[in-house]
Amino acid sequence: MQIIKGFAEARARLSRQAVLELGEVTPGISRRLKEIFGREIAADQAVAQILADVRTLGDSAVLDYTFKIDGFIPPNLEISREQVQAAYKEISRELLQALNLAAERIRGFHQLQKEQNFRGIAGDEWGQLVRPLERVGVYAPGGTASYPSTVLMTAIPAKVAGVKEIILITPPRHLGSPSPATLVAADIAGVDRILGIGGAQAIAALAYGTESIPRVDKICGPGNIFVALAKKMVFGVVDIDGIMGPSEVMILADHSARADYCAADLLAQAEHDPLAQAVLVTTSEKLALDIDQELKKQLDDLPRRQIASESLGDRGVIAVVDNIAEAIEVANLYAPEHLELMIDAAEFYLDQITNAGCVFIGENSTVPLGDYVAGPNHALPTGGTARFSSPLNIMDFVKFIDVVRLDRSRLKKLGPAAITLARAEGLEAHARAIEKRL
Repeated sequence: MQIIKGFAEARARLSRQAVLELGEVTPGISRRLKEIFGREIAADQAVAQILADVRTLGDSAVLDYTFKIDGFIPPNLEISREQVQAAYKEISRELLQALNLAAERIRGFHQLQKEQNFRGIAGDEWGQLVRPLERVGVYAPGGTASYPSTVLMTAIPAKVAGVKEIILITPPRHLGSPSPATLVAADIAGVDRILGIGGAQAIAALAYGTESIPRVDKICGPGNIFVALAKKMVFGVVDIDGIMGPSEVMILADHSARADYCAADLLAQAEHDPLAQAVLVTTSEKLALDIDQELKKQLDDLPRRQIASESLGDRGVIAVVDNIAEAIEVANLYAPEHLELMIDAAEFYLDQITNAGCVFIGENSTVPLGDYVAGPNHALPTGGTARFSSPLNIMDFVKFIDVVRLDRSRLKKLGPAAITLARAEGLEAHARAIEKRL
């Protein structure tokens, strides 16, 4: 990791604008796109073509692209209840217990959020109704890897919010069904239907609907560049949770922090992806040097050493500043997805944090616990978007309907002003609609 010194350099290096770049792919993916489409084509053009075809041709386009991209056609798009029940026999008892614990805590956190926030407004003149979305689509990456935690984190808050139907779309393993852990997580979370497809064609099916896949109101969940591009393009036809970028962590640490803990948490983010960002801001130059050495030691036997090394080498930063006030200012400028406070009296500084997806207080509150079992959602704003956006939560799965209720006395009181404003805007019919009642 690069070590930089001084507030000015830290501020310059870690201040950022939230600009999410989508569309750049590796040479290997470019070659694969040429094979699929028969010509040189950019990723965004390929996704636009897939969306258009699925919108026009429905299921046949979904199956055609699944064959072209994944190399097989699933015998059935929908995963049966029998397959879900069989999945329970394919996972260990320990994993089942872990999934149940995670679900219990995620459900508890979002249930409390519902109790605190789901209050309509009821007044003589006005009101507000809170209504859950009718149908939500959840995308969970699959294929060579499975992420049952993603299913829990997206489907459970939707269920708590009262969404009537939740459809999970997840790519199957080659020539088979999705991973057993994903299917079990979906069942625990209360998912209503599971479809074994993935990619941009799955997003298109959710957004536009096909013969066998109903259109949804909102699509949530992470995916590869093609999934991200598809979500971006269908926004407006449906709502989306956001465009999630590479994972990131910023740790604020002082002399009291343990170098081995800090290093372990930096590596936990770096192993996600070569594009992941692991950053530490400290008031202790000694700690910075100790962490640098500890990283080399812990990297030695890490299974994903190559990925973590590339992430730390290209994007890892340790910044040494003079005091905690400077560290917090840098953190608020950076607006990290995960922010760890490994400093004395960390609670005292919480009020000063204005931009972060989730704050982890103290040495025992490591980010990986938040990824799985802490309770708050792990779908967090990345790329600096914590300046203006929030973690996925139950408010993402409801809509508010305003109510206006005016009697004759209020009509007489408010009407003249409304007439004046309408005519000032050149909208005579507006004014006359009010005058007729007066």
